[in-house]
Amino acid sequence: MPKVDILGVRVDVIDTDGLHDAIAESVKQQRKDVYAYVNINAINIARSDERFKIFLNRSHIVYCDGEGVRLGGRILGYHLPPRVVLTYWIWELCDFFEKENLSVFFLGATEQYVKEAVERVKQRFPKLNIVGFHHGYFEKKGGESDTVIEMIREAKPHILIIGFGMPLQEFWIAENLARLSANVILPAGSMIDYTAGRKGLAPKWMANHGMEWLYRFFQEPGRLWKRYLIGNPAFMFNALLESLRKGK
Repeated sequence: MPKVDILGVRVDVIDTDGLHDAIAESVKQQRKDVYAYVNINAINIARSDERFKIFLNRSHIVYCDGEGVRLGGRILGYHLPPRVVLTYWIWELCDFFEKENLSVFFLGATEQYVKEAVERVKQRFPKLNIVGFHHGYFEKKGGESDTVIEMIREAKPHILIIGFGMPLQEFWIAENLARLSANVILPAGSMIDYTAGRKGLAPKWMANHGMEWLYRFFQEPGRLWKRYLIGNPAFMFNALLESLRKGK
């Protein structure tokens, strides 16, 4: 599979069809594979946190989640396929899971939100085998974490979707990977909140023109202003510097 390097992070050149094929192969081979995603925020975190960079670069697949990363790739001379955003992809993904008879465990969000997300998924995909779910507001070390891990081990899902937010979800996965029983582990950010209908998705015209970040910014300015107003320009500046250094 082709890969590109964006500011030290390996990104796979892969689309949704390729991801579906890879997921099916991970299950068929009974592996334990992490399918990570990167947006500008992820690249910025990786540049300042070696542990996070190692997690991404050791993941089985790292797919592009943001238009900003695609633009950064073009600046560096690469072409990435259309981004894959789990908040949209989840419905296509659940359809794929249902058709392939793959079991799923949802972990993350509040107790109410994850329950609502599971109910909405079940309404659309009544034959999908959801083997369990749990909220994400538990202590990530110690007894509470051990209890959640044991719950997942007993459920034995093919697919484990984990939405704690970045980079907490990635660090928890890295620390507990040996104990997690699933063939495919998908970090999910706030996807469960969106699936529950608790957060609104950007209009299609904004999403299709790389402006989804602006919609999200106005939804949560207090939380996201630094990520978008400082992080996005910093990423582009570093991509330009790298392209000049490489003579691209």
